[in-house]
Amino acid sequence: MAARLRSPARSIEVTEVGHYWRGSFFAMGSPCEVLIESSSAREARQLTALVAAEAWRVEDKFSRYLAGNIIDQINRAEGRPVEVDEETARLLNFAAMLHAASEQRFDITSGVLRRVWTFDGSNAVPAAEAIAAVLEQVGWQRVAWAEPVLTMPAGMEIDLGGIGKEYAVDQAVQRLVENTDVPCLVNFGGDLAVSRAPARRPCWLVGLESLQGPQQSPQTLLQLRSGALATSGDTRRFLLKNGIRYGHIIDPRSGWPVAHAPASITVAADTCVQAGALCTLAMLQGAAAEQFLGAEDVRHWITRE
Repeated sequence: MAARLRSPARSIEVTEVGHYWRGSFFAMGSPCEVLIESSSAREARQLTALVAAEAWRVEDKFSRYLAGNIIDQINRAEGRPVEVDEETARLLNFAAMLHAASEQRFDITSGVLRRVWTFDGSNAVPAAEAIAAVLEQVGWQRVAWAEPVLTMPAGMEIDLGGIGKEYAVDQAVQRLVENTDVPCLVNFGGDLAVSRAPARRPCWLVGLESLQGPQQSPQTLLQLRSGALATSGDTRRFLLKNGIRYGHIIDPRSGWPVAHAPASITVAADTCVQAGALCTLAMLQGAAAEQFLGAEDVRHWITRE
């Protein structure tokens, strides 16, 4: 597994937009922003720095791409037990719960399937034999997890990318709530949550991106006063071969993309982690996504091609 070092090129930018400020930066492979309802440029910069610091902290600790962090230690353990801290244990417990609740469809060990699947819009669908070979290193049920010690068979890896960005959003919002009464909206690559409702208008307005791309007008405008939204989709990451479209949502039990998954799912929940988990679990249901979310009784928006 190749890991890269942390990039020193981290900076924030704060611009005034009407009656609020937008702080922006880059983290976890995504453009990130915080909207701040304040009249003070100094306060806006301080709050943006607070949010960015938390995003970078979560990235540094849990990104599978970075050398030396706890995920890298686990993935390089080669069968040796690794003792983890309390925060990491909470995330592993949550991942284990999702694995059980999804009948093994959600699996943080499935990231190794990227060795054979590259969703670049081409027709490069891997051979069944190649997929089967990698599947031998997939399966949370093969991992021994007895908090705080995790023991994973040599050759296997974990990847918290399926919950990491949403977790970072919630952590950043928590830092804001602890430090200010200023209303803010935190948005990390389309997964977002609010610290409190805006004071100068009825709600935050959130646009759901059109399937034609970010340059087009939003297909839906949502009103948000509290809680969080998360979105999952495969409109840009796919393969196309012999008229068959293979989206990037993979069922780790088979190693193949989920058939008939929606193009996009957005879910509203109390926290971004909850919303993101429901999005992912619904996507993994494929054609039954609507039925799944209906049974969960959550606000959701589904788009099919």
